[in-house]
Amino acid sequence: MKVEIYSDIACPWCYIGKRRFDRAVEQFGGEVEVVYRPYQLVPDAPAAATPHRAWLAERYGPQSRAMDDRVAELGRAEGIAYDFDAALEVNTFLGHRLLHLAGTEFGAERQGALKEALLAAHFSDGVDVGDPAALTEVAVAAGLPRERVEQYLAGDEGSAEVRAELARGRELGISAVPTFVFEGRWAVQGGQETETFVQVLQQVTAETAAEGAAADPAQAPAAGDGDACADGVCSV
Repeated sequence: MKVEIYSDIACPWCYIGKRRFDRAVEQFGGEVEVVYRPYQLVPDAPAAATPHRAWLAERYGPQSRAMDDRVAELGRAEGIAYDFDAALEVNTFLGHRLLHLAGTEFGAERQGALKEALLAAHFSDGVDVGDPAALTEVAVAAGLPRERVEQYLAGDEGSAEVRAELARGRELGISAVPTFVFEGRWAVQGGQETETFVQVLQQVTAETAAEGAAADPAQAPAAGDGDACADGVCSV
């Protein structure tokens, strides 16, 4: 089964959703190929990093602290240590280019490892994920070869491809992340509970095994909308 996950490095619900989905795949036990697709919550975010607390407060005012607190509490249950005091907000396009490199040249498993590393770098370690030097260190720690990463980030490789994937996501109607697309046919939005993801994996398996299964990419099997982020706004 192939699952394409549209998400952003700067999306806290994408981190929670990844942890829950990873656990669901383990419980499901079947063969699942996971491919990460790019999405930018704030596509016009500047290249210079800004402290997360100040950035969020400017956009959402006093409720921004409650937003962070709720996500941090839920994250702890998934083994995630959010550090919003250290986190930096920055344009994530470079990070998505790096994920494209990992997926196309080193495979889905390495791409997944890099995705986990980038989320941890951004949300737990206060790393500027818009800085090529910092991104290089994260990528190398995730198993990518330093020379290739440095060469890649020094040029414009992958930019056109990532822009095309971003456009493809818009064409599919994806407006919030994380969004999980199963077999190119069913979309499930939000950081669902692990049990829900397991049920979806089982149902997709049953649907694809049945002859003449209806293909409707807008209809999610056995799952309602979960908590997600859209246009820079996250569920509280």
